[in-house]
Amino acid sequence: MKGRSFVVGAASLATYRPVNLHLVTASVEEFAAEAASWLAQNCESRSDEPLETELVWGDGEFSVAVFHALSFDEERDLLESAKEWQQRKASRGYHAITGDPAWGGLGLSKEHARAFAAVERGFEPPPRHESFSVTVGLIAPTVELFGTDEQKEQFVAQFLAAEMLCCQLFSEPGAGTDLGALGCRAVRDGDEWVINGQKVWSSGAQFCEWGELIARSDPDAVKHKGMTAFMVPMDAEGVEIRPIKQMSGGTSFNEVFFNDCRVHDSLRLGPEGEGWKVALTTLGFERDKSDSGGSSSGRVGGSWRQLLATAEALGVTDDAVMRQDLMDVYIHGRVEAMLNRRASDLAREGTPGPEGSLGKLMWTEGMTKMADVASRILQSRLVVDTGEWGTWEWGEHVLGAPGYRIAGGSDEVQRNIIGERVLGLPGEPRVDKGIPWKDVPR
Repeated sequence: MKGRSFVVGAASLATYRPVNLHLVTASVEEFAAEAASWLAQNCESRSDEPLETELVWGDGEFSVAVFHALSFDEERDLLESAKEWQQRKASRGYHAITGDPAWGGLGLSKEHARAFAAVERGFEPPPRHESFSVTVGLIAPTVELFGTDEQKEQFVAQFLAAEMLCCQLFSEPGAGTDLGALGCRAVRDGDEWVINGQKVWSSGAQFCEWGELIARSDPDAVKHKGMTAFMVPMDAEGVEIRPIKQMSGGTSFNEVFFNDCRVHDSLRLGPEGEGWKVALTTLGFERDKSDSGGSSSGRVGGSWRQLLATAEALGVTDDAVMRQDLMDVYIHGRVEAMLNRRASDLAREGTPGPEGSLGKLMWTEGMTKMADVASRILQSRLVVDTGEWGTWEWGEHVLGAPGYRIAGGSDEVQRNIIGERVLGLPGEPRVDKGIPWKDVPR
């Protein structure tokens, strides 16, 4: 990767189940010290200066992209780098610090994970990719909660170590924000299910070995009751993947078509008809922005330091209104971090609750604030590439930020969840409540 240097090496799956007794019994301080020593041997240091030092304008790579704008080969190479680094971390259990030791984790506290993330911020690991984050942070814990013993043995350790990647197969052209309206059909045929339909906005599907699919298995049931979840091999016969060109330049999103795709019942995830519960669990992990699993690189879209450095370089920080706008972005980020820490502490049995919707809403609002302020700072430089370092690059943030106001549930959906499940307000009126999915007007 350009401008980055790190040491990686593939390890066998057996090494992802270490019994590091010293690490498991270490205090948070001892754990952080040992992690720092290990990182120093395996990854390039970010800087000898404190993390709070100002960004050096014009020095190194400047990226504030929300979505990758890469060619297929560049995106594949980025993913491979992220996977190799995760596998190196897995050899020590650093990839799943709070995770079950049965799947290679260390079973330690969130304080240990946060300590590792703080230390790792002083180094330069390879950048992450959404497919990587979905596999490790969303689908691995979902399989751990709902999978059979055989499914857990097959998937959890390999997903956590990024040996295999998995995408979400949830949204459809007619069922995005209202996921319960999905119509991709799964029909039982003996020990198999025949899948027909279309999914859309499946990030990284072209790079993934597996997909977590939610399909309509009982059209006679009410819409939230007639769905079933499956693990689907993405190279199965009848699966077609078509990348979608994004306005920010990349093709991370995909359409996925199922044409008489057969999936064995042993790959059903959770009970038949309980796909909605499985989906909500995965989405709960997606909306949880606490990042307490031990990684420091899960955020996208740039930082407040980059925004401040841009304002200083363009000489606008003496303007009183601009200073107020910059501090508004900073304060929002600090409040968001505190809120996410609180939501993480409230999580029960490792599953984020509805509080995660507030974190997700704060995150997308923060990115929107940053995009608005960057636009006012840059003005014409945002739309005309002058060649000046750190200016034109903000276009990738401005074009990408609106996407996350929809991904993982729109802002409106998050507000409904907060209102109904956190504040206890009356549910929103629904014309499809209590009637079979097949009878819902479409």
